[in-house]
Amino acid sequence: MDLVSVRTVRTPSHRDDLAFAPGDRPLGGGTWLFSEEQPGLTGLVDLTTLGWPDVERTPGTLTIAATCTIAALLRVQPDPDWTAWPLVDRCANALLASFKVWNAATVGGNVAVGLPAGAMTALLVTLDATAVVWTPDGGERRVPVEQLVLGVQTLDLRHAEVIRAFELPEEALRATTGFRRVSLSPNGRSGSLVTARWSAAGFVLVVTAATPRPVVFRWSSVPSAGEVDAALDAVLGSDEDWYDDPHGSPRWRRAVSSVFAHELRTEAAEVAGAATAGTR
Repeated sequence: MDLVSVRTVRTPSHRDDLAFAPGDRPLGGGTWLFSEEQPGLTGLVDLTTLGWPDVERTPGTLTIAATCTIAALLRVQPDPDWTAWPLVDRCANALLASFKVWNAATVGGNVAVGLPAGAMTALLVTLDATAVVWTPDGGERRVPVEQLVLGVQTLDLRHAEVIRAFELPEEALRATTGFRRVSLSPNGRSGSLVTARWSAAGFVLVVTAATPRPVVFRWSSVPSAGEVDAALDAVLGSDEDWYDDPHGSPRWRRAVSSVFAHELRTEAAEVAGAATAGTR
């Protein structure tokens, strides 16, 4: 879609050039930004011209630039012990986008839109990622991605703040992950996306797409079925806690998410049981 209200497009090459006037918005891949009208938008600041490396590795951490495209992320060669890495491919495919979109859409853009069905958000939350946010005063702050997305198209970002990157701990990348997704039609938007991560450090369950924001549950070990039910009822106990749109009613989203949560719990319990048996 033509953004007829846009009057300026700036292409900064250094952080010192990064400035936002009233009505300006950051531009990544633009796959959502150009898909519908953007009332009040008068200027674009293209983050892709800043030249951030797609991924960087430091001891204990994998850093993914906000401008890293989904295609570039899929091309990353994981370390042999990154058993969580298949989740990248599954979340990318959950977007139901063509390779053309993958080559333009950015990881940061998918998170920054703040849509419940943002599968990159699900991926990063499941892997305990932290967002590095550049502040307009030249500083930066770090926010867990699970706390960055506050609701539908609502983020913990102030005017002129920019998501610079996402930091993933290698400990999470070495865990085992699980994935469940459903939509009302074969090629429809995700109605519920439930993911999990488990290791000796504990069990993490993440509900997205079915809820306005990512909802995370953590246990020190694989929980019982009753503990899963109690946790879901305590945090997501009413229809108002679930997202409601043409892609799924709250009651349906609640039902399928509960089924997925129990399936992932069972999967983790079986893996843990097999590992215990193998050490005897």
